[in-house]
Amino acid sequence: MTDETLDPLSCIKDEIVDSFDEELEMQLEEDRLDELVAEGLISEGEATLDRRLYFRELFRLQHELVRLQDWVQYKKLKVVVLFEGRDSAGKGGAIKRVTQRLNPRVCRVVALPAPTEREQHQWYFQRYTAHLPTAGEMVLFDRSWYNRAGVERVMGFCSSEELEEFFRSVPDFERMLVRSGIILIKYWFSITDEEQEFRFSMRIQDPLKQWKLSPMDLQSRVHWEEYTKAKEEMLERTHIPEAPWWVVHAVDKKRARLNCIAHLLKQIPYEAVPKPEIILPERMRNADYHRTPVPPEMYVPEIY
Repeated sequence: MTDETLDPLSCIKDEIVDSFDEELEMQLEEDRLDELVAEGLISEGEATLDRRLYFRELFRLQHELVRLQDWVQYKKLKVVVLFEGRDSAGKGGAIKRVTQRLNPRVCRVVALPAPTEREQHQWYFQRYTAHLPTAGEMVLFDRSWYNRAGVERVMGFCSSEELEEFFRSVPDFERMLVRSGIILIKYWFSITDEEQEFRFSMRIQDPLKQWKLSPMDLQSRVHWEEYTKAKEEMLERTHIPEAPWWVVHAVDKKRARLNCIAHLLKQIPYEAVPKPEIILPERMRNADYHRTPVPPEMYVPEIY
């Protein structure tokens, strides 16, 4: 079929399906759960949320996220959302679903690597403040300054004095952010010992996921109880009225994503933003314009 004979309705349907395929492609990696049920390795009762309900609610919530994004831009809000939790707790998957249909110029993700030698000698919060939003922006931190209360504490990357100074400073730091006009929302994704072990085992067996396993992740299995104690003290000492913690039950990934997004939408009252009607202008055509052909060797080979 040539370009001239394409059915406009078919093109529209294909475009809609393609927009859904982005999420469906992500879903492929989770189809193993169905295989485990079929093989009798886990029971039906342990299976995840019905897929049709999941997709229906996810697309609905993502539509609301777009409306929230428009409101953040329109009202020049500054929003910071922290995603914390154990390794493999599902933070990254939730962040992907939040940002999937948003404008990356409005909603961006910050996932900082280990601090450089220079950063190790800075004021602890300095490397994070550089990524805070300006008016009309949302910033999602995939792990944040709470690294000090978790991995740095458990793995001995900070001294007891540095840890105590962190606990003294972080409430004031976050109150300062809120006073400056930043909306600060903090999520902790909670999973069980057994669920983390299962997810790590799946990553070990899956070549597409092995990159997610770092030596630090593997050590987190050894230090499960120490991480638990660290988390409990962190929540107790940094749960403040200006920036409370919200705990997401994350053993079921799908429910965790939907619950987190639904909760996030309720934290920022938003309305429909007035928008001018968009009219596609007519293309200008010049009689003396001739399109220069592209040399065949410049094209990517069409092997599909």
